[in-house]
Amino acid sequence: MALCCRAWVRPLLKPYKQKYSDFLKLGTLPMTTIQEADVGIVCYVSESPGFRGVLKQRYSDFIVNEVDLDGNVVHLTRFDVPPEITNKTEVNKLELVNEDYSGKIESFRSLAGEPDAKSLKELLDQIGSGLENNISPVILSPDADKSHRTEVHNFFKSNFKFLVTDTVDGLDGSTKCVRVRFSSRAQHGRGQNTRKRKDRESNGNSQTALSFDSRGSNDWPEGIGKFLRFHLYKENKDTQEALGVIGKMLGVQQRSFGFAGTKDKRSVSTQRVTIFKQHAKRLASLNERLYGIKVGDFCYVHERLVLGQLLGNRFTITLRGVVADSEETIKAAADVLGKNGFINYFGLQRFGSGSVPTHLIGAALLRGEWKAAAGLILDPREGDILELNLMEAREYYKESKDIDGTLRRLPRHLVAERSILQCLKKCPGNYLQALKAIPRTLRMMYVHSYQSYLWNHAASFRVQKIGIDRVCIGDLVCCKGGFSEKAMEAVDRDVEDDGINENDCAGLAEVSEAALPEEKIQAVKVVSDEDLRSGEYSFDDVVLPLPGSRILYPTNDVADVYHDLAKKDGIDLNESVHNVKEFSITSMTGGYRKVFQRPLDYEWELLNYKDADVPLVKTDLDIICESTPSTIVKEEKHTEDEKEERTSFAYNCKTEGKKEERLHQLESLDNLETHSCETEGKKEERFHQLESLTHLKTHSPSQLENAKLRTTCLAKNGERMDEKEELPELGSGTGAHPLQKALKLGFTLPTSCYATMAIRELLKSSTSVAFQKTLNQ
Repeated sequence: MALCCRAWVRPLLKPYKQKYSDFLKLGTLPMTTIQEADVGIVCYVSESPGFRGVLKQRYSDFIVNEVDLDGNVVHLTRFDVPPEITNKTEVNKLELVNEDYSGKIESFRSLAGEPDAKSLKELLDQIGSGLENNISPVILSPDADKSHRTEVHNFFKSNFKFLVTDTVDGLDGSTKCVRVRFSSRAQHGRGQNTRKRKDRESNGNSQTALSFDSRGSNDWPEGIGKFLRFHLYKENKDTQEALGVIGKMLGVQQRSFGFAGTKDKRSVSTQRVTIFKQHAKRLASLNERLYGIKVGDFCYVHERLVLGQLLGNRFTITLRGVVADSEETIKAAADVLGKNGFINYFGLQRFGSGSVPTHLIGAALLRGEWKAAAGLILDPREGDILELNLMEAREYYKESKDIDGTLRRLPRHLVAERSILQCLKKCPGNYLQALKAIPRTLRMMYVHSYQSYLWNHAASFRVQKIGIDRVCIGDLVCCKGGFSEKAMEAVDRDVEDDGINENDCAGLAEVSEAALPEEKIQAVKVVSDEDLRSGEYSFDDVVLPLPGSRILYPTNDVADVYHDLAKKDGIDLNESVHNVKEFSITSMTGGYRKVFQRPLDYEWELLNYKDADVPLVKTDLDIICESTPSTIVKEEKHTEDEKEERTSFAYNCKTEGKKEERLHQLESLDNLETHSCETEGKKEERFHQLESLTHLKTHSPSQLENAKLRTTCLAKNGERMDEKEELPELGSGTGAHPLQKALKLGFTLPTSCYATMAIRELLKSSTSVAFQKTLNQ
């Protein structure tokens, strides 16, 4: 394994060894990242002092549990599968032989005549003989009367569940006949009528079988839903990555899965997922081969999950390394957040993780600058050094314009870039068509990002000019009793999570632009003098629009922020300069978003800890491991640093040893740990395992030796390890650790609200990744 990893990684690193050795020695990178003020995030609700705290020092410090439409928090609680419902794959021959069909045949004789009744009796005799594999369809007499043919179809539906019928051309090609055939799955599957009839031949003598829905080829049982719903638990993986791994193991396409929203990658999250016509037993069997992913809580349902089918998310966030003037400062700030809430900004995640913010791409699209927009997506960016192969691919394309060569170099997860290049290869110079080749959810994210950019600036202006303690004339407020939260936030449902970026969207199913009904859009009103005197509305009711064709703007100075800012970017919010509707704000519906948000079911706890490597909160999997000792719970437990993205190696050069030695460590990879849970060579599993192994370790050899596996992985000799045996935690050596404080927060937020904005209000500091990294140094 170590040799395999070394052979794979070394060629990627060697070209950059000298070029970037200075950066590795310094442990920093010359990278420009987006700042909160750049996208309008500048205000706070309270004036209470903040304090120092590290967000996501470990990904297990950020736990996300989906909240379903019934208000239930989704947890992974069990791995057992529901009882299998066995389905009869064939009609019971004895029943066919013994049952008296004479009455039904007589009724059919009255309906269709003697010849057809005789043909039906012969067909039933064949089926009852047990030779159903050699049974040929029966073609009934020509019938030009469509209504009569319908009666025949209905007769078989009502009386012979094991027979299916359809209409075919007669021998002369000018008449229609009813064809009858035996199918044991007709009583369990979709029935006679299928949309797939391409294989039906025009000749009535054709014995070609109907093209039934291939998804039902496993004789799906009667009486249970066609969708398997399960709870997906994942660690340090985004939703698309996790479902991609599961899909490849099952041999199904990613679009077979349904889910309500994507979750942050750098977290431990649990959410509901549906998949079409898969048995729970088969999915559960994957748990022993999945790393950082688990599935459970299986049940069969009749409907597929779609984006937006959730109330929100429950967050359990641990801030480490908390430092303040006094403990009372921390407690007071925590209380104020629960009482006063925070400004409901779109977080930095909304604008992408790269040095080219997604709203700039959105602005180019709104201006109709197709080539410029494609260039912003394809051109080299500051920060690409964190992915060496990506930097090489971008620079190669800029210099050579060789599409084939670039595609060979470009990482496969960069869906937008690959979609553009593949289209340009077919249609050189057609940049608009190339942009449209990007999956719709992803390409619409660019325009939505620009809407969010305008909204953030408008919200900051509203808070700075008027404050947060009152409503003023010209504000927009939700009409009492006539405006649902779901309708107001529908415009954001396609990208609702707290960590989405332009790569995470790649596999999302295409969704509409979330058009809202006219009555929902009009369920806001402009505050008048009478409203102020009545005191009916408070700041909690104030909303601001996301620009579109069916929204109102405030009738005060806040409206000018939208138009002035857009004008500076060369965009007219009232008129489009091109006729491409999906890249035009005037063709988009728009929506509304609350300016102010309080965390729901809010709680906090101040903790003391010594070892930064010891988890402070139990995950769903931890709880199951304690209560359910089973090989199904087998889980590779890398250290948190092992599970970091392999692209973060340059930043982590501050660890033990001389920084000059880190590059040699990268090149050799001799200290990569091998694992005893070997797969048996399946390509996808091997790749997934290899991906999990290619992370740098920043711990001492003794710590690494003590941290191989935590639960019930099989030992090399084939025997199971003692489940009660506790392996030492990383960082729990004999050296003294200073006592530190951590603040654990628990709260629920509606969809499209960003937990990082609540943390920003608490700490009074930036939530940008770059700033948080400085706190770790």
